[in-house]
Amino acid sequence: MGEQISKLSIIVPAYNEARTIHLILDRIERVTLINNLQKEVVFINDCSTDNTEEVVLKYQKDHPALNLQYYKHEVNKGKGAAIHTGIAKASGEFLVVQDADLEYDPEEYNILLKPVYFAGADVVFGSRFMGGNSHRILFFWHSIGNKFLTMLSNMFTNLNLTDMETCYKLCRTSIIQNIKLQENRFGFEPEFTAKIARVKGIRIYEVGISYYGRTYLEGKKINWKDGFRAIYCILKYNLFSK
Repeated sequence: MGEQISKLSIIVPAYNEARTIHLILDRIERVTLINNLQKEVVFINDCSTDNTEEVVLKYQKDHPALNLQYYKHEVNKGKGAAIHTGIAKASGEFLVVQDADLEYDPEEYNILLKPVYFAGADVVFGSRFMGGNSHRILFFWHSIGNKFLTMLSNMFTNLNLTDMETCYKLCRTSIIQNIKLQENRFGFEPEFTAKIARVKGIRIYEVGISYYGRTYLEGKKINWKDGFRAIYCILKYNLFSK
């Protein structure tokens, strides 16, 4: 059962990740996707001030078997803007966002792909709050904030997601390329969810994934201000700006 898919585009937005970027690229390269699906890595360097560009270009040269496409913003625009660039450049039938840090495991792309093959899913959210996979224990109030934002988003979209703020969102490329996205920072998640929920007949699934979160000392970038922005975006894109 399921449709014929030839390629998955993996969008990697990055800002100052030179120290660990080779590790996530190694993990992406090692993954064998189900049904012999090919991989395309769409890497967007959001005007990093470290040597991210040097590291990635060297990796591209040293790993010719990996289909790695490199793009660079000349000014820093934010994670959402980097994802927008990646969506526009993606050529696979489906795409997924992969943070450049080590919080999410590329081995789990196949978990996200299963609802596509077995149920014709158009969008699959990877939830950090369901399933029996590994989850690093970190911040209580951060998790409460995530659950509050998900609940607020669900109230307007009428979806029953458990993790709207997850990085892992697998989406049919033709659908997302036809949606105008505006948020340049961490507002991408609620905007994406609000707009995808309004697509007529869309089939949305959610699967449990692992989560290997970082502390702020380890490089985590999102903060409480981004939480307030997310609330604003939930209201904006569900009520005022459709």
